[in-house]
Amino acid sequence: MSLPKTDLNLFLVFDVVYEERNLTRAAHLLHITQPAVSNALKRLRLAFNDPLFVRTPRGVAPTPVADNIAGQVKEALNLLSISLNESAKFLPRVSDKVFALGVHDIEEAVLVPRLMERLEAMAPCVSLECLSVPRDELERELAAGTLDFALDVPLFSVPQLCRQLVSAERYVCALRPGHPAAAEALTLERYLELNHVHVSTRRQGVGHIDRALERLGRSRTIRLRMMSYMAAPQVVASTDLALTIPRTLASMYGLTALELPFEVGTLDQYLYWHKNADEDRANTWMRGVLLDLMGNPDIPRAGKKA
Repeated sequence: MSLPKTDLNLFLVFDVVYEERNLTRAAHLLHITQPAVSNALKRLRLAFNDPLFVRTPRGVAPTPVADNIAGQVKEALNLLSISLNESAKFLPRVSDKVFALGVHDIEEAVLVPRLMERLEAMAPCVSLECLSVPRDELERELAAGTLDFALDVPLFSVPQLCRQLVSAERYVCALRPGHPAAAEALTLERYLELNHVHVSTRRQGVGHIDRALERLGRSRTIRLRMMSYMAAPQVVASTDLALTIPRTLASMYGLTALELPFEVGTLDQYLYWHKNADEDRANTWMRGVLLDLMGNPDIPRAGKKA
């Protein structure tokens, strides 16, 4: 393979074709002609000794070789882009950069309103995209640059990712104001007498609250399973159901928060970013904004590998 002599622009063409699966759309996005796209792919096919893409009724489909190199190509292009811009200043007040943030519904509801208020004041032209990214896709998307940051629970050690602990919240039992069970301290027996809401995107199975109870040889009655932590508090506010959630979320909805009568670990949230962007000016600036909004002042701000 004669890759050392290969024009780097060919990999940009490859990346766009891989994403679009269509030569016409790729040519439009690259502002070149379709024959130029075809010629670039021809040169890459010779370099890799593989067709890379085969025609389909809807466009083109990647070969296994193309699938194998796609992630590395995108990561290399992203790293090159960061390197070219590393010396450039990032000016928040005039920048029109779009930051992509991977979040879940709780973080989106709690963080984004405050973040947009801060951006309007500091960087009025900067935009934000909130995305739901499966946990097993976070590393790939951060490496590819399709995601700038992600907020999530502790992940298994990922050498390519940096992370910063931003919150460690205690869980509470949330009830509607005036609920009879809120009149006195919550004991384990009273907790188990309640009917509970369980939030999970899975169709079956228990969560960490139930596993904590299992360690005590106990179980609770789940009357309602829901998919969203943002909808569940609204149900609790108008019923006698109980919901075990982080204290901040209970406060947001004006629910009565009772201390749990058994031990449950805290909900630890980390901000993740890729090590390739660790010194990038724009990433560093937005990281500072996010950590300022979320970070505990007692927690060191220096990034560390996940």
